[in-house]
Amino acid sequence: MNIPAATYRIQFRDGMDFDKAATLIPYLKHLGISHLYASPVFTATSDSTHGYDITDANEIDPILGGREGFDRLSQALKAAGMGLILDIVPNHMAASLENPWWRDVIEQGEKSRYARHFDIDWSRRLTLPFLGDTFEEVLAKGEITLKPDPQTGQPALAYFDAYYPLAPDTYPSGETPPNHAALADLHERQPYRLMSWRDAPRELSYRRFFEITGLAGVRVEDDAVFDDTHRLILELVHSGAVSGLRVDHVDGLADPKAYLERLREKAGAECYITVEKILGKGERLPADWPVSGTTGYEFIAALSDVLVEDENIAVLRNLYENVVGKPVDMRDELRAAKLMMVEKNFEGEFNTLCQLALDIAGKECHAWDANTLRAALRELLIAFPVYRTYGTSQGLPADDAALLHQIIAKINTSALDVPADILDFLARIISAQTPACASGQASLFRTRFQQLTGPLMAKSVEDTLFFRQHMDLALNEVGAEPLLRKFSPDRFHQEMSRRLEEQPAALSTTSTHDTKRGEDARARLFTLTEAPELWAENVTRWHQMNQSKVLTLPDGPAPKLTGAWMLYQALAGAWPATLRPDDKEGLSELNERLQLFVEKALREAKLRTNWGDSNDDYENAVLGYTRHLVSPDNPVFLNDFYAALRPFIRAGLVNSLTQTVIKMMAPGVPDIYQGSELLNDSLVDPDNRRLPDFSELERLLVQGEKPEWDNEAAWTSGQLKQHIVAVLARYRQQKPALFLQGDYVPLTATGDRAENVIAFARQEKNDAVIVAAPRLVFDEQTVSFSQSQGGFDMQVLLPDSLAHRSYRDLQSGREITVTDRIDLSTWPRDEPVVLCSVVR
Repeated sequence: MNIPAATYRIQFRDGMDFDKAATLIPYLKHLGISHLYASPVFTATSDSTHGYDITDANEIDPILGGREGFDRLSQALKAAGMGLILDIVPNHMAASLENPWWRDVIEQGEKSRYARHFDIDWSRRLTLPFLGDTFEEVLAKGEITLKPDPQTGQPALAYFDAYYPLAPDTYPSGETPPNHAALADLHERQPYRLMSWRDAPRELSYRRFFEITGLAGVRVEDDAVFDDTHRLILELVHSGAVSGLRVDHVDGLADPKAYLERLREKAGAECYITVEKILGKGERLPADWPVSGTTGYEFIAALSDVLVEDENIAVLRNLYENVVGKPVDMRDELRAAKLMMVEKNFEGEFNTLCQLALDIAGKECHAWDANTLRAALRELLIAFPVYRTYGTSQGLPADDAALLHQIIAKINTSALDVPADILDFLARIISAQTPACASGQASLFRTRFQQLTGPLMAKSVEDTLFFRQHMDLALNEVGAEPLLRKFSPDRFHQEMSRRLEEQPAALSTTSTHDTKRGEDARARLFTLTEAPELWAENVTRWHQMNQSKVLTLPDGPAPKLTGAWMLYQALAGAWPATLRPDDKEGLSELNERLQLFVEKALREAKLRTNWGDSNDDYENAVLGYTRHLVSPDNPVFLNDFYAALRPFIRAGLVNSLTQTVIKMMAPGVPDIYQGSELLNDSLVDPDNRRLPDFSELERLLVQGEKPEWDNEAAWTSGQLKQHIVAVLARYRQQKPALFLQGDYVPLTATGDRAENVIAFARQEKNDAVIVAAPRLVFDEQTVSFSQSQGGFDMQVLLPDSLAHRSYRDLQSGREITVTDRIDLSTWPRDEPVVLCSVVR
């Protein structure tokens, strides 16, 4: 199999196309990248900014350069000895009139060749929730008319720029244009029903992607659908143009394992395949999936064990709770978020499950009250601690069966009044232990249940709870555990050992197009756990300085102090390391980024405003407050903020280098998200999808071949980080066996500051590499970037297999001979140590 040494993720669209990507190949080669990792490149909606709303899975998007441009890129990569990994989207397609398959389904209904390609409930008319109000209301306003479709010339129901085709024979040619009543009757004769977007959570007749009605679920579990949606993908793999695939949202599929087995069979043994999957606490990737691993969100969570000061978490929590005004029980908060999602945002999906369960119960002659069964099912959904189980008609895998048993036992022993016999009944459905007479409905229930727990978890945690609770935003990341836990390097070492055993070729990521903030913003905000009292003092002072911009609204201050706690963290993380408080242009750019973030953060929290029912007064007040924070007319605050932020910036830069070294050397394939080889201080999308300045990246890489560690600009520009990425990525290409098969060896440090280093080694036969990197340096560092002082006053102990050997420093090239330890007291301060064995 073609396992990458290091991947580089590029977001196509928004200024990036195939020919532009081809010009980056020399730079990526110089950086040490083995594989370009591309966002979806298939034809998507005309206004797509990301490519996941695919309209034609068998066409390369012309807007990116079409097939010819793609082939030029592929050939250029091959000529450079590099591979190409494609992000594919089997779970859904765009529910758009631009999608010819979807359009045919709208027009032909169940008679369409593609009626079973999409996950549609054909017991009723296809719902199209794209009206601003009910059909009756928009018709009365004259917003729906009968007009020729500009593309086909055929009569269609026109709603602004959308033209919904009429089913054959429902409107004879030459008929008089209908009045309102006749239009309503014509609409009733269609295989679809136009309705308000507000009714989608309750009445949608097709499976959607999470809450996005513009993305319709695809039934790739059907062999014919798989073949139709993978024709071009497999052609590109077999031709050698593509060497790897990244499967988007694998948990959305009806049967992920069966899908992956079919994909592996069709793509071949040499194709590198990873899956986007969020692993919960203690969850492992199913061992029987024929993939190399995940796309690496669990690696982000593992890094927090290195960079969080666990001893101060309780202090930070108490300070945050003082701001909130009461203790925060994260379990209660998580339950509240899940409850809201089940009953409101996923009401339709939940109602479908309830009805299926009632029907099955009837066939088993149970006479349970509908509301009682509904409450039990709701509690089972809420209690799920992971994205999903993987049951089929053959039952549940052993691990999933054990998990389900644990969940039910937990509910039964809780204070919740849930009948045990109903929980047992639901468990039997999920475990495929129902009578044959109910097998069809039980199979549908099991599939729908497993397809709901994932979106329920994601939307409750990542897109609600993480925007409500702000103790430390660095901990609010995709793949992170929302409940409080212990952080320790020992836990990190255990996780890396498991990673080597279970998925050594999985991607190790630190930033993606979906992370809540860039890796360097996160690295900086981790330092709040090192100085919680100082941070709290800063926030209190800053909020007082800007108190005049807090507005009093009927539902309370805007922002409240809890909101200010979040805003100042967001500002601290996103503040560019090179930005000065008198830089008007830089402040203006930062304000533009913050405005988009704040609007999204407020709406995702779903407390005083949300996407479906925005509170304009509240949003405008908080946006105005945010705008004032970075206004050049607010110099007193800006200068104070900048001065107070300096030590956090400095400690964050050290964290940045440490997490970079770990990613490059630990088990897994390091994935570099576009531009993140420099400093990535981005906020949530769309901020994290900005196109990097690649010409500046190239310039800095050439200039930074011999980094100056005592040069502040080398730190704040990200040049040192970029240099480390390049040196270590090149080394990985030289030693593939060391990083794919080599042992992971945790190392112990001794000395007065032993807790301030993370150390490990990779070893394979005679090859070895030793890593020692600083951590928790906030109290030890100064604002100065001088490296004149020595490093940590400690030694890293070496086992016999690593001791008494010669090593070369991968940064400087100098050779050293070690005893049974490495003395770090003479090592340059804050500089990671990466030593590779010298084999003679």
